[in-house]
Parts: sequence; structure tokens; C-alpha cells
Amino acid sequence: MRGNSDDNAQNVPILKLLDSSLRVSVIPLSIATIWLTVTNHQDNTGYGKLDFGNFKGLKYMVCISTISAVYAFVAAVSSWIRCLVSKAWLFFVSDQIVAYLMVTSVAAVMEMVFLAYKGDRAVSWSEACASYGKFCSRMKLALVLHSLALCSFLVLAVISAYRVFSMYEAPSVSHKEVELEENTT
Repeated sequence: MRGNSDDNAQNVPILKLLDSSLRVSVIPLSIATIWLTVTNHQDNTGYGKLDFGNFKGLKYMVCISTISAVYAFVAAVSSWIRCLVSKAWLFFVSDQIVAYLMVTSVAAVMEMVFLAYKGDRAVSWSEACASYGKFCSRMKLALVLHSLALCSFLVLAVISAYRVFSMYEAPSVSHKEVELEENTT
């Protein structure tokens, strides 16, 4: 295990503040994503009513946004509890899982938004946003907010990885390996 160096001691408060800020920022982003998605509906006299419940991808995004908001809140609170701060592996694995889940939900909704705006003529899907402009605009805004929350979790995943792997010394290289590498170059 690595001892505490002066450089490491200075980075800890900055990392802890950045970590907490990112976790707290995910909460309103996720809540706004959920609200925009759940309240999104539009009625068209020619085609009927369109509601978020008609799309599994939007339901999935709401579910993942809920999970990420709850996890961000719990992790932000527990990051200030000394006995849990030492559990760097717990944060590392949890941050990775939430980041991957958010990547899948962003990808699903991004495909939906693309198809809604562009359609797919090969399978006879016309673009829906010509008829449901308000619905599409709100769906796009929810996707942007969800993507910002994803970016926060990607940075959190890097921070938690740094915390875990900085606890250990780098593997040492033997003198024979160094001499062998120098002789080959």
C-alpha cells in the first residue's frame, strides 16, 4: 500500500469536492430528465395521442435516471461518512455500473430521437417529429440532460478508479527486464 505523500494529501480535498459536486449535480439533472419525460405527451388529430408510456426506451431512461439520482444522493451523503469513505472499491464498482447503465439508456433514446427526426424509409417509418414537434423537442431536451448526467458519471468513474488504484504501488520492473528492453532497442 502506498503511504500518504504531500501531493496526495493536497489532491484529496479537491477530488472530494469535485466528487461531491458531480454527485450532487446528477440529482437535479436526473430529476429534470424524469419530469420532462413523464410529463411529455402530445395529441395530434390525424395520428392520435403520443405519450412517453408508448416507448420502452423512454421508460428505461426514466428507470435509469431514478436509479442514478438515488445512487448519487446516497453516494454523496456516504462520501462524507468516514467509515464508508475507506470503501473505495464499493464506489468504484457502483460508479462503473451506473455509468454503463446510463450509456445504454442514452444510446436507446438517442436512436429513438434519430428515428423520430429522420425516420427509416427502408422499413417504411416516416419521421414523427413533423407531426409531434413538441413531443420531440422535449424528448431531445431530456436526452441532453440525461447525457450531461452521464458525463458526470463518466468523470466520477475516473475519479473513483484513481482513488482505488492510487492506493497501490506501481508494479516494479526488474533490472533484467530493463536491460533486456534496452538491448532490443
